[in-house]
Amino acid sequence: MRSIEDLNLTNKRVLIRADLNVPLNSKQDITDTTRIDSFLPTLELVLSKGGKPIVISHLGRPKGQKDPKLSLKPVSDYIAGKINKTVTFLNDCLGTEVEQKSNSIADNEVLILENLRFYSQEKSNDPSFAKSLSNLADIYVNDAFATAHRSHASITGVTELVTEKAPGLLMQKEINYYQKALVDPARPLCIIIGGAKVSSKLEALMNIATLADKIIIGGAMANTFLAAQGMQMGRSLYEQDLFPKIIELLAILAKKGCKLYLPVDFRIGSSLKAKDLPTIVTSQEIPADSMALDIGPASSLLFETAVKNASTIVWNGPMGAFENELYSEGTFELTKAVASASGLTVAGGGDTIAAITQMEMSHKFDYISTGGGAFLSLLEGKELPGFKALG
Repeated sequence: MRSIEDLNLTNKRVLIRADLNVPLNSKQDITDTTRIDSFLPTLELVLSKGGKPIVISHLGRPKGQKDPKLSLKPVSDYIAGKINKTVTFLNDCLGTEVEQKSNSIADNEVLILENLRFYSQEKSNDPSFAKSLSNLADIYVNDAFATAHRSHASITGVTELVTEKAPGLLMQKEINYYQKALVDPARPLCIIIGGAKVSSKLEALMNIATLADKIIIGGAMANTFLAAQGMQMGRSLYEQDLFPKIIELLAILAKKGCKLYLPVDFRIGSSLKAKDLPTIVTSQEIPADSMALDIGPASSLLFETAVKNASTIVWNGPMGAFENELYSEGTFELTKAVASASGLTVAGGGDTIAAITQMEMSHKFDYISTGGGAFLSLLEGKELPGFKALG
């Protein structure tokens, strides 16, 4: 696979698939610019190498309909304020006007096209839609790691029609850290998995069971593991239909010699939205009318000890009902533990990143992934269509 640094971009139209899917408030102000900021180094590299960037992305879920509330215009305005170049926004992503403008793009000008998902043909990977996009490009660069697990027209369809292609700097960085963390990790490798449902991460769990030296399970996922082993979990959320899979997974871990860490105590409450102060109980003493909503202090200490001597740590998912601040302490304590660990630290997933950001500890992690679904796909051991298509 060629690197973007190896390509001759001088006077070439460079179609860049970026991930500019940022949150907007009711006034269409961007509330988190992280994804745009992560993309800017690739854009600036293309410009510095004499390329003529044409940037495409999706934003939100317009379901194949043009929706002014999901326009990329605010993103274009933000980029214009960050780089000392001419930034031109076009209110479409295909058609005669777009092609004409792409053919006449000036030196040091950046074209940003409208939301790809205003057309249903993007998600269905329609060949004619991919052809229209490829007509804009001499060279194709994919820097949208967060969508690399999708086979959409702008991700895989275009690559079949453009000869020269490469990953952007962000995409390459994501894959490099994946290699360091999961393909050829320094050991011991500790993988932390949290969140609500085992079913949503079962494939990941089955895969990492063959990779990790230690696995830490938190959140409501841990409830299912404990309940499958006969623990009484009161009214806690758990997935009884997955008990056979949990027993199978435990057998795999035991055979491999992988150490499994589950909570030994919990902060409990009456409901996910409980406003009463949490009560701390051991995992054996959850009352019949209560829910386990966060790991307790003893579990935090146990998990901290587990990560302390790990050489590689990969974290995806919170330790409890993180959205309720009364039950966020376990996630915050884990954030501090991972941030202070001496091993390579890689984190991904929306709630995980939110906790790290809230604690202002991003700078203490070696890498924070920009892709939720794509990051999970890598944990599942799957090949990313968007990356494979660049080969």
